[in-house]
Amino acid sequence: MRYRDDIYVYEWTNYFENNCNTYYIGGDVHALIDPGLSAFVPELLERMKKDGIHIHDIRYVLNTHSHPDHFEGSKMFYGRQIQIGLHEDEIDFLKGEGGDLYPLFGLATPAPQIDWIITEGEVLLGKETLQIFHVPGHSPGSIALYSPQRNALFAGDVIFQQSVGRTDFPGGNGTLLKNSILQLSRLEIESLFPGHMGIVAGNKNVKRNFLMIIENFFPYL
Repeated sequence: MRYRDDIYVYEWTNYFENNCNTYYIGGDVHALIDPGLSAFVPELLERMKKDGIHIHDIRYVLNTHSHPDHFEGSKMFYGRQIQIGLHEDEIDFLKGEGGDLYPLFGLATPAPQIDWIITEGEVLLGKETLQIFHVPGHSPGSIALYSPQRNALFAGDVIFQQSVGRTDFPGGNGTLLKNSILQLSRLEIESLFPGHMGIVAGNKNVKRNFLMIIENFFPYL
């Protein structure tokens, strides 16, 4: 579904199957954010096709982190002219205890083909400059992607609508997660696109959501 400003939202709303929200930035960017589990990628591509987006339109698959429900579907894009991106710390994590998560979900530990080793800072996708933030806490190499021209934040599993990412998985750290959330809270955000649950729309609502998280969740992280 086209949301606004060439941002397309493919929200996961099935409560009986675990998967993540997927986003696509069109225009001159052509980036797919978090493809989810491979079992659901065909359904995702069909939904995108209805919006006029085809697999050959995708130039980048950007993964906010390596947990199976976000990253495992990346393998469906191997062998194409698509750059698969993952943060450098998350690559190391996936080679160790992060990879051990996959058998717990009945999945094979991936042998990732990473074309784009992501680091924090500005990145030029097409003709547009976006900002990547390293935001550990949910996992060691979690990232968030920020579009300054859209005031849009793709937060992965760092922060949700009235909730935060888990820290009880291997590689989780509550102190780091709090620092990451505080870092993101300083951005001017009109639309917060989380890895799960609903979108937070409007600058006042986004600020209110950050404040609620800080007041109600931080004491327990």
